[in-house]
Amino acid sequence: MNELNRFYFEKEEPIKSCLLALKAIILEYNSNLEPRWYYRLPCFMLKKHIFCYLWIDKKTQFPYIAIGKGIKIDHPDLIQGKRTFVRLLMIDPNADIPIDKIHAIFDKAMVLYD
Repeated sequence: MNELNRFYFEKEEPIKSCLLALKAIILEYNSNLEPRWYYRLPCFMLKKHIFCYLWIDKKTQFPYIAIGKGIKIDHPDLIQGKRTFVRLLMIDPNADIPIDKIHAIFDKAMVLYD
């Protein structure tokens, strides 16, 4: 099993199912997004740049989507934290995934790659 698949399948439930669902949502959003293991992260590349990546918050143990050019996106649910370029969308693994919210943020991000 490669590192990318290992990232998803070695997680405990409900984190594993949440991450796999997020992966599917991201890939279904745009066929040009390419999953790739990059900088030891499960990234989704667009035009050779990181569009977003998935990770798990150390404190809450909630998965999040880090938006590659998130610093340029104004959305009330994106968290800046101490990061310089990305902003995070936290996902509660025990709740329904907010697909419409994810798509709205992705729509704003896609404009930055044109």
